[in-house]
Amino acid sequence: SKCSQNNSCCYFKERETQNKTMERLEGFLSHVLLPIWSAGMQRGNKVRQLVELSSASTDVSQPLPPAYSPRYVEAAWYPWWVREGFFKPEYQTQLPHATGETFSMCIPPPNVTGSLHIGHALTVAIQDALVRWHRMRGDQVLWVPGSDHAGIATQAVVEKQLWKERRVRRHELSREEFLREVWKWKDEKGGEICEQLRALGASLDWDRECFTMDPGSSAAVTEAFVRLHKAGLLYRNRQLVNWSCALRSAISDIEVESRPLPGRTELRLPGCPTPVSFGLLVSVAFPVDGEPEVVVGTTRPETLPGDVAVAVHPDDSRYTHLHRRQLRHPLTGQLLPLITDSAVQPHVGTGAVKVTPAHSPADAELGARHGLSPLSVIAEDGTMTSLCGDWLQGLHRFVARGKIMSALRERGLFRGLQDHPMVLPICSRSGDVVEYLLKSQWFVRCREMGDRAAQAVESGALELSPSFHQKNWQHWFSHIGDWCVSRQLWWGHRIPAYLVVEEHDCWVVGRTEAEAREVAAELTGRPGAELTLARDPDVLDTWFSSALFPFSTLGWPQETQDLARFYPLSLLETGSDLLLFWVGRMVMLGMQLTGQLPFSKVLLHSMVRDRQGRKMSKSLGNVLDPRDIISGVELQVLQEKLEDGNLDPAELAIAAAAQRKDFPHGIPECGTDALRFTLCSHGALGGDLHLSVSEILSSRHFCNKIWNALPVPVLSPLLPVDAWILSCLARTARECERGFLTRELSLVTHALHHFWLHNLCDVYLEAVKPVLLRSPRLPGPPQVLFSCADVGLRLLAPLMPFLAEELWQRLPPRPGAPPAPSISVAPYPSARSLEHWHQPQLEQRFSRVQEAVQALRALRATYQLTKARPRGEAGPGLPSPCRKKGLAGRGESLEGRAQS
Repeated sequence: SKCSQNNSCCYFKERETQNKTMERLEGFLSHVLLPIWSAGMQRGNKVRQLVELSSASTDVSQPLPPAYSPRYVEAAWYPWWVREGFFKPEYQTQLPHATGETFSMCIPPPNVTGSLHIGHALTVAIQDALVRWHRMRGDQVLWVPGSDHAGIATQAVVEKQLWKERRVRRHELSREEFLREVWKWKDEKGGEICEQLRALGASLDWDRECFTMDPGSSAAVTEAFVRLHKAGLLYRNRQLVNWSCALRSAISDIEVESRPLPGRTELRLPGCPTPVSFGLLVSVAFPVDGEPEVVVGTTRPETLPGDVAVAVHPDDSRYTHLHRRQLRHPLTGQLLPLITDSAVQPHVGTGAVKVTPAHSPADAELGARHGLSPLSVIAEDGTMTSLCGDWLQGLHRFVARGKIMSALRERGLFRGLQDHPMVLPICSRSGDVVEYLLKSQWFVRCREMGDRAAQAVESGALELSPSFHQKNWQHWFSHIGDWCVSRQLWWGHRIPAYLVVEEHDCWVVGRTEAEAREVAAELTGRPGAELTLARDPDVLDTWFSSALFPFSTLGWPQETQDLARFYPLSLLETGSDLLLFWVGRMVMLGMQLTGQLPFSKVLLHSMVRDRQGRKMSKSLGNVLDPRDIISGVELQVLQEKLEDGNLDPAELAIAAAAQRKDFPHGIPECGTDALRFTLCSHGALGGDLHLSVSEILSSRHFCNKIWNALPVPVLSPLLPVDAWILSCLARTARECERGFLTRELSLVTHALHHFWLHNLCDVYLEAVKPVLLRSPRLPGPPQVLFSCADVGLRLLAPLMPFLAEELWQRLPPRPGAPPAPSISVAPYPSARSLEHWHQPQLEQRFSRVQEAVQALRALRATYQLTKARPRGEAGPGLPSPCRKKGLAGRGESLEGRAQS
């Protein structure tokens, strides 16, 4: 469709034209061809029996409904597929065309923070197409479903819900009470996610469904923690971490949003009564006894109480005379050293910077080089600590900022305020400004494991596709730091570490408390029964358990049959945004804990973005539920869903306005097959994906074309056009095979779209109409179109499983071959098996004929030739003699081209 989604007039005009075309074709089918089809099937007694499907049934012995309906086609097949066990690897060993090879994948476990959005649908569409293709090839396929507990994200969502519905804060509940609320949320959202996956046609083995906090996963997490600790790769230390004061927890880098500010910007922050200004550079004077002052610029004046030095570049001549001198702190008057360090950029600002090791990663490194002790002046809750003095202690840090600015003015040490472009770190879960705090946390040493991960890609043992991601991979691992894996949350895997109360800062690790007590006794030399152990209240980073997913889902650390048969995985397919935080950590921990790569190939697909170019995110309210595209939805319902969520008022207003602009008339019903086909047509490679509903509607019309094409039989003997369409079919099979082998699904969708729409419907069916109209009761078995339908539907099945199953079940069985019970386990057509149909020279001749036909049609339009006016009339600016002469001349030219 060429019209945009929000151009409703264009859309409805186009749809009216398409409907008229369909009505003409359907009239032809119902009056001429359907009787032939029905009679042929009855004479051959090849009507398939009724297929019973759980609570519903599809009677495939009845004629096709007159028009394609996604709701009708997609209503009942999935429960039957599951019930028959087609998605289980054990079933595939029974297939006549079984290859004996295995193909295994795991779904990137969606977070139970809410329902799936269109970005998840892209992942499912690509993965399921690959899985179904391998299954139809005869491979033993395992595709494991699962969901992620998403510790910090889920806890934040539940906290918002509790406040919205009951005006209750987490800390007003006990840990057990709060966890009960989270489990209720998980059960509700987890079930909803499973229903969405089924609606998308995902051919997952549901008997192996897992959750990252189920007993098996918990055992794997504990085992991994213990093994890493014993290997010296996991330790506890006090160092700077990303800290969300609103959540009172450390957070990972992926949960830090870098928000660029062009200059002065007002932001509303959690816990702060008034908007806070950012993007400003404050100039502060540090007095020097007997010398001119040193002016320092800062965007964070609230951290001034934590300053322990001022640094300049050793070659900056402006400050050479102050080397080894001391300055006065502008707030306390205490003496601070002026230090020299080559990391200081002399051409930025005044060339002098304040050093706050407790609240800046760069300052922490600088301070460590010069032996400076850090001063922590911001507490876990975002208030100022006692080190700031009574006048600031307990104040919100941004309220304290105002008091500090006033104090500087009163003391005559304020030197100006100016706009300053900057990047502000924001917690994506809470919307608060991220602080860097010194905290005692658990860390994983990543250098050694990271080197192995980088080497795996460099050596070719691990293949990243598209290959341009290799540069990011190597850069990240060459600069990787240790990974903070502890979180100050209640929802998640409790860390299996225990504090020995009788000893100073003595921690032991064990699978159970009894094991930890034995370790403590050996470490302290005291009887274990005399020691008091206190388990760490913190939980592990969600990415820790997610990094174990490829093998924990197969039963690790137990030596299970699934682990032996399907690990390492054949392929890891996911979004490019997860390359480093998830894929990288799976590779590190997989190699460390299992001794081998968890997979040898990684396929990274594009990111789905909204009209503003933003990533689809529940926290932004810009997500689209795939079910709304599949079934259709009114604008009012879309708006109600937003209001029922946990968006803050500002984001809610933005999201609601975007919906009104993008979907003024709601979203029409498109169906699962159309959605999957459209998503796969964009391909797994390349840049961002800006999806429009009009594209999906176009795929729905494509489904309608296929639906209306199938009841047409073509009888022997073969005409040249019959040989041509079979050659096109063989070429399509070869292109589909190439697309699946290279995992470029856009090649597959393009080939199938061209065959069904342009070769079969637009050319072949139009060509055989006159033959059928002259002899509507010719005897003989269906041949050519049966082959087109059988092969074409099997080619289509991995992408449009519902439509393919519905139509394929209605085909008469091929003589001499026992039919497969479902198209999902029928053999996928191989290029080699159809090579005898391929006639490139015949296709070239038909291409020339098609060019001639197109030129003739253009002439008819130009000269207004119709059935009512076969000779044409004098048109504007062209008298009849000229018209006839022009027609004659061009006709001779076309005749020559057609004969050639």
